[in-house]
Amino acid sequence: MLGSTHGTLTTDFRARVEACGETPRTAVHSTAAPSAEDAVALDVSGRPLHADAPDLDRFFRPESVAVIGASDADGRPNTGITRQLIAWAERVGARLHPVHPTRATVFGLPCHASVADLPEQVDLAVLLVADPLPIVEQLAEAKVKFAVAFASGFAETGDEGAAAQARLGAAVRRSGLRLLGPNTNLNAFEKFRGDLDGPAIALITQSGHQGRPVYTLQELGIRLSHWAPTGNEADLETSDFISYFAEQPEVGAIACYVEGLKDGRQFLLAADRAARNGVPVVAVKVGRTETGARMAASHTGKLTGADTVVDAAMRQFGVIRVDGLDELQDTAALLARARKPLAEGVVVYSISGGTGAHFSDLATEAGLSIPTLSQAKQDELHQWIPEYLGVSNPVDNGGHPVGDWRGRKIIDAILADPSVGVLICPITGPFPPMSDKLAQDLVDAAEQTDKLVCVIWGSPVGTEEAYRTTLLGSSRVATFRTFGNCITAVRAYLGHHRFTAAYRSPFEDAPRTTSPSFRKARALMRPGQQLSEHAAKQLLRAYGIRVPREQLVTSAAAAVRAAGLVGYPVVMKASGPQLAHKTELGLVKIGLTSASQIRDAYRELTDIARYENVPLDGVLVCQMVERGVEMVVGVTQDDLFGPTVTVGLGGVLVEVLHDVAVRVPPFGEDQARAMLGELRGHALLEGVRGAPPADVDALVEVILRVQRMAMELGDELSELDINPLMVLPRGQGAVALDALAICR
Repeated sequence: MLGSTHGTLTTDFRARVEACGETPRTAVHSTAAPSAEDAVALDVSGRPLHADAPDLDRFFRPESVAVIGASDADGRPNTGITRQLIAWAERVGARLHPVHPTRATVFGLPCHASVADLPEQVDLAVLLVADPLPIVEQLAEAKVKFAVAFASGFAETGDEGAAAQARLGAAVRRSGLRLLGPNTNLNAFEKFRGDLDGPAIALITQSGHQGRPVYTLQELGIRLSHWAPTGNEADLETSDFISYFAEQPEVGAIACYVEGLKDGRQFLLAADRAARNGVPVVAVKVGRTETGARMAASHTGKLTGADTVVDAAMRQFGVIRVDGLDELQDTAALLARARKPLAEGVVVYSISGGTGAHFSDLATEAGLSIPTLSQAKQDELHQWIPEYLGVSNPVDNGGHPVGDWRGRKIIDAILADPSVGVLICPITGPFPPMSDKLAQDLVDAAEQTDKLVCVIWGSPVGTEEAYRTTLLGSSRVATFRTFGNCITAVRAYLGHHRFTAAYRSPFEDAPRTTSPSFRKARALMRPGQQLSEHAAKQLLRAYGIRVPREQLVTSAAAAVRAAGLVGYPVVMKASGPQLAHKTELGLVKIGLTSASQIRDAYRELTDIARYENVPLDGVLVCQMVERGVEMVVGVTQDDLFGPTVTVGLGGVLVEVLHDVAVRVPPFGEDQARAMLGELRGHALLEGVRGAPPADVDALVEVILRVQRMAMELGDELSELDINPLMVLPRGQGAVALDALAICR
C-alpha cells in the first residue's frame, strides 16, 4: 500500500462578511484608506494584493466643468452636446466654462480661447474634439482632475487606431489626470430621477445603448445613481468604477455590460472589494462564442479573454453573470432592493394548479429549494383552501379564496412559516377582479414582512391597473414579466447572500514571499523548452507533489536493476523533451514482470524513438500504480488573468468529455473543493459500483500546491499538465503518474 504524503493544507476560507440586504445598505468593510504597506503589497509573482478605489466624487459631482470645443452654432453636433452639458451642470451645481478659440460666448456664457485661459482650476473637462491628445497635455498643465473624450477612431478601428490609443493612454498617465474614453458618450451626464428612494443601481456599460433597459427602470420606480460609459478604456476602466461604486452607501447593486476586460487582475481586485462590502455585481459579459468575441473586439479593441476563464473568475469572486439585458435589469433591481433572506425555502403560490406545477418544475431544475410545507402548515392552509387542492408546495388555492378575506390569510400563513424565505406568485394573465384582489393582497402582505415577495405578471399587454399601479407602485414586491427572469433573479439573490456570508478575500492569505520550493523549481526551468517527463516530475517533487518510485536509465542492464529497486510490476516509458503523447507512438509499456520483459521493452522503446527521430534523455522505469481515479491538474496562461489552474477527469477522458473546472489564483481550499463539485464526473471521487471513495483531501492539496507553483513561477511556466494524477482510495494520497511542463 502506498503511504500518504499529506501536508498542511492552506488556510481555508472562513466567514468574514455578513450579508448586506437591509434598506438602506450598510457597508461592512471599512472605507478607510489602506496603509502604506497595504498600498504596495504584492503577491509572490509581483502582482498587487490591493487596489485603491479611485476617488471619483469630483467626476460625478464636479464643482467646475470645462467644455473644450463648445458650440451654439445651428446644425453643429457639438451644439446639442453643449446644451445637454449646460443642463447637467445646472442639475449638479457645477460652474461651466465653454472653451473655443473663435467664440466670445456660447449660449450666453463667457467663452475662453484655450485651456490656459480658464478662470479657475476645473474638476472635469469634456473634450468635444477629434484629437484629444494635444488637449490632454494642456489639461495636465492646468492640473485638471478628470477628462472625458468622446472621439472615436481608436482601438476599435484596428492596429493604427490601437497605436493612437496607446499614445493617448501614455499621455494621460504622464499627466496625472484620469480619462474616461475615448469612444464614449453622454450617458455619464444623464438626468436621474431625484424623487426615488431606497438603494440604487449604479450602471457601467462599454456600449452606451446597452444600458438603456437598466436606465429605464426609473420609470418603474427603481432608483439609479450613476452611469459610467467606459468606451475604449484608455485609462479609467470597468474595474475602477466597480471599486468606486462598491464604496458608495447609496449603491445597492452594480449592473455592468462588459465587452472586454482591460486588466484581469484589476477586475478581480474590484470584484473582491465589492464582495467584501456585500455589494452585488451583475454583469452581461459578451464573448461566449467566437462570433461574440470577434464583434466585441471590433467594438472596444480589447481582449475578451477565454470565456471559460472569465466565467470561472466571475463565479470565484461572486460576480453574477447573466446572458440578456432583460435579466440584467431584473436581477440588479431585485438585488438592489431586497432585504437579506431569512431562509432559502421558496413557496410557489398560485390560483392555478397547472401554473404552480409548471413554475415549480422550472425552479427546481434551476436549483431553487421548493420545500414541502409541514403537515401542520398544510392543515392551517386547508382552513381556507378546499381539501382536494394541493398545498404542500406549490400551493394551489383554486381561485375562489382569492376574491375574499381568505386570500390575505393564506399569504400571511405562508410567510409566517420559518422555512420560507421567498414567496413567488405567478399570475399568468389578468382575470379581474380576482387578479386585482390577489395583487393588492400580495402588496399589502409584502409591506408587513421582511421576506421577499415576487410576482410574475404574465399578461403581454402590461397596461392593466393591477400591474401598472398596484404592483409597480410597490417598493417591496419584486415584479417580473417572465418565469425565467424571476428564477434567474431569485437564484442570484439567494446565491449572493450565501456567498457573501462566507466570503473571505483570497488576497488576504495570498503568499507574499517565495517558498524554498521556488528556488529548487527555478533551477529546473529551461526557458523556451518543453521539459522531459523526468524533469517535469522533478519540478513536481520540488513542490512536494508525489510521483511514483522511478529511475531514469540509459541501458537495458540498468533498466533491469532499476526494476528490482522499484519493485515489480513496472511501467517503462521513453523520456525526452519533445515527447508529449508517448502512448500514441508506442513509447509506453505497462505491467512488466520479468527481467526479460524489461530488456525487450528497453530495446523496443529505443528502436521506436530512433525510427521516429525523437531524442531521448533515457527510459523511465516506474512503479506501477493501478487502483484509483484518474484526474488531471494543470496550469495555463490566460491573456487577461495570467496563470490559471485547471482540474478535471484525467486520462483519455479529459479529451473526450472536457469535464474541467478552472480557477484564477489566488484561491483557498474552499474554492479548490468547489472546483471538484463543478465536475460532471464528481461522483467518481465519491466511489461508484463498489469502488472506495477517493482521497479528495490529497487531491485538494495537489491543486493548492500547483497553484503555489503557478503563482511563484508566473509566466516562466507556460503550461503544466499532470495527467493522469492517480487519486488513490481515501487516506492513501495521490500520485502524479505523468507530467508535461513547458517553459516560456
